[in-house]
Amino acid sequence: MTTPVIAIAYHSGFGHTSVLAEAVRDGAAAEGATVHLIKVDEITDEQWALLDASDAIVFGSPTYMGTASGAFHAFAEESSKRWFTQAWKDKLAAGFTNSASKSGDKLHTLQFFTVLAAQHGMSWVSLGLHPGWNSSTASENDLNRLGFFLGAAAQSNNDQGPEGVHKADIATAEHLGRRIAESAKVTVAGRAALAA
Repeated sequence: MTTPVIAIAYHSGFGHTSVLAEAVRDGAAAEGATVHLIKVDEITDEQWALLDASDAIVFGSPTYMGTASGAFHAFAEESSKRWFTQAWKDKLAAGFTNSASKSGDKLHTLQFFTVLAAQHGMSWVSLGLHPGWNSSTASENDLNRLGFFLGAAAQSNNDQGPEGVHKADIATAEHLGRRIAESAKVTVAGRAALAA
């Protein structure tokens, strides 16, 4: 069976989102995917080609002022060259974000990612987890402790560096990586079966 290829296109302003990107990578790699980490504010022509050749692209950005970072927005606008040629059509997509507040309008960033994916004709893969930490017997160490569904969302205190990213949020990002890899396996196998 062909190994799925997953690209993680992300921006990290202070390092917190890099921790999540690495967790998504680790989860996807644990499921047997080939994974490429791509910093969108340093993207090269070779990395654009990696995105074009991937079976899935996972978008990641901190949430600043209620949306993805300016660097990620610049990448999204630059991706319009791919939109014209439908280079990313029928690829899988997923997303993750981080902010200092529990909510922090992270949902809007995830929705921005879904619209970007839809414009490219991609198929969105959700987090696929029930919310955690929402009962008297639950814990802040639960997976999906912040209760997001579209993607992985993390909260990191604004007076701590990347070492302060919550362990449950890292585990949730790893889960997202495993889920996108599992979905990509099914997609790749299905396309191979249809071609045969």
